[in-house]
Amino acid sequence: MSLTIYPAIDMRGGKCVRLLQGDYDQETVYGDSPFDMAKSFAADGSEWIHMVDLDGAKDGKRVNDRFVIEAAQKLNVNIQIGGGIRSEEDILHYLENGVNRVIIGSIAVSNPEFAIDMIKKYGAKIAVGIDAKNGYVATHGWLDTSELKAVDLGKRFAEAGAETFIFTDIATDGTLAGPNIAAVCEMAEVTGKNVIASGGVSSLADLQAIASQGIQGAIVGKALYENRFTLKEALKVGGSR
Repeated sequence: MSLTIYPAIDMRGGKCVRLLQGDYDQETVYGDSPFDMAKSFAADGSEWIHMVDLDGAKDGKRVNDRFVIEAAQKLNVNIQIGGGIRSEEDILHYLENGVNRVIIGSIAVSNPEFAIDMIKKYGAKIAVGIDAKNGYVATHGWLDTSELKAVDLGKRFAEAGAETFIFTDIATDGTLAGPNIAAVCEMAEVTGKNVIASGGVSSLADLQAIASQGIQGAIVGKALYENRFTLKEALKVGGSR
């Protein structure tokens, strides 16, 4: 089974950044233009780009949406966006402006009934983002940890019809320490759906290990920005879907 590679663009203050384990105080800036970064990923042949509005995740509202929409409308690439999506208006704002998939995260925990309604209404255009710290769901830009187990949340939304899950292990995110493959596989087994692994990818071997488990996709961020490998090399590991 081939693996879809999702190069990541995390946006804060209109710039491309990466955080260490979701810590807003441990930020590295990698570029001044999210659109230019997206354009380079598209030029390298990526079919998808994963964009995150970090300001939006923290503030609970759309902040960097203009960069997402610019990429969706001007580039021949699929865009998925997460961060600061709290209402149907937010979802429509992106979908009606060319974005292919919207990720709901914090709202899925605080208002699961709403999330289920959106999944039933928009189907595959909605992905559920589950961010876990020690197996428990973290929300609001990873600033809060709930008492809800990540696998329990995944199972609930899979039963409600969600087709795609983005699973992030916060302990590995931005560390280049290798992904938590066991946790990703557990989420895939519990949900029986497409799971995209996020966090910790540091090498092409990590991507090969994820692919070998039949996982649908992998988000790659810091490893690309730190030149551990190129996007073209990663896409070769993933193969065509």
